[in-house]
Amino acid sequence: MLISAFLFAAVCSTNIHAQSGYSIQVRIDGFEQKELYLGYYLGDKQYLRDTAVQDAKGNYIFSDTAALPAGVYILVLPPENNFFQILIPEKGQHFSMQTKLDQMTEQIQFKGSPENTAFYNYLNYLSERNKEADPINKALEASQDTVEKTRLQKTLTALGEKVKTYQQAFVKEHSPMLVARIVKANLNTDIPEFEGSESERQLKMLYFLRAHYFDHLDLADPAMLRTPFLYEKIDYFINKLHYQHPDSIAVALDTVIARLRPAEESFKFYLVQFLNAYARSTYVGMDAVYVHLVEKYYAMGDTPWVETEQLNKIIENAKTLKPILIGKIAPDIEMQKQDGSKIRLSSVKSPFTILYFWRYDCGHCKEQTPIVKEFYEKFKDKGVRIFAVCVKFRDEVADCWKYIDENGIGDWIHTVDPYLASRYYTLYNVKTTPQVYILDKDKKILSKNISGEQLEEVMNQILESEHLNH
Repeated sequence: MLISAFLFAAVCSTNIHAQSGYSIQVRIDGFEQKELYLGYYLGDKQYLRDTAVQDAKGNYIFSDTAALPAGVYILVLPPENNFFQILIPEKGQHFSMQTKLDQMTEQIQFKGSPENTAFYNYLNYLSERNKEADPINKALEASQDTVEKTRLQKTLTALGEKVKTYQQAFVKEHSPMLVARIVKANLNTDIPEFEGSESERQLKMLYFLRAHYFDHLDLADPAMLRTPFLYEKIDYFINKLHYQHPDSIAVALDTVIARLRPAEESFKFYLVQFLNAYARSTYVGMDAVYVHLVEKYYAMGDTPWVETEQLNKIIENAKTLKPILIGKIAPDIEMQKQDGSKIRLSSVKSPFTILYFWRYDCGHCKEQTPIVKEFYEKFKDKGVRIFAVCVKFRDEVADCWKYIDENGIGDWIHTVDPYLASRYYTLYNVKTTPQVYILDKDKKILSKNISGEQLEEVMNQILESEHLNH
């Protein structure tokens, strides 16, 4: 008994070892290229993971002792780089497959992979139903007969219900396999009928969809990271189902990140993606989203993968940006006028103040300053003043006054700070010029980082808003 038990354990141990890593044998009749590539999805891009060389029998074998992360992978055929998808589940990464070059998806067969067999059965079913729907759709578009159009629409609806029933049964039958989770993730959300006016119903539908958008998609499932749909679904949730305002976007991001958190790699990937996206964003006010992400996640110790030096830079950058976000009171600065007298930004009494950082030797400033001048001529009678800061130091300051005289902009409030006593360079994060801030009478930041061409439009919107609020 002891010997038998030992042998059984040894056999089991050997079998487990033999099934470690992955081994995928591929045969494509009619494909004679030397190499075949194995790729995967990540975010909105595709990457290559492995290369297999055709052997003497015409097979391509991808293998390694380390298992692949689960997800949807692609087999890429050079030189045109056509590809088709296969599933790599958490378990069962040893299998073979065969197909034909001219009918890759129709003729594909798998051995040792119930996941992929089910996956292609599902895809082929959808393909057949699409073939049924195509002529109905064409007839619907061409028909001018109301009765006929109604009949065709009912036929399409019935076909859609048939597909929906099949999908639900498929998910139930194959749960908890990866193929079932992928099919489930792509099921549509059923939106109930709401009462009220059109605008009220639209708003209720929006709120419902926000609340139930991820009912079928488990963001905590690590396998979802390597799929062709996760990025699009997250992007749609954030950018289509939420108002493109920093506060609304922050709520959307927090919702997604909380759901991603249990899947460590997914959490890391998307948090980095989000931070970089809003750090680079050219949309006005989106730096507030960057600050939110840093304060809530990076500064709270949720990013152990970031080196200390880099982390400190990120946190310091957010601290610099926070006081100059839209809605904040602009940091007060004491500057120097041409006659040497001092003037504070806060001392400017005007309904609106344009804070304008510029340099006389900046090419972009030379383009923008005449536009700002033209804007000022249109809006100075509406309570707009310009507080201009020439970003030059020490002996270079003299040329600021020269440029001002030569370009006929002397009726602005012109200032300098030859020795940076006000620290405006740091307070306003003046890394580039020109920079524009629109401030209200209390010096609250209404808008910023806009071009001279945008000034008139933005100012008109502000004035209109002021009018409506009064």
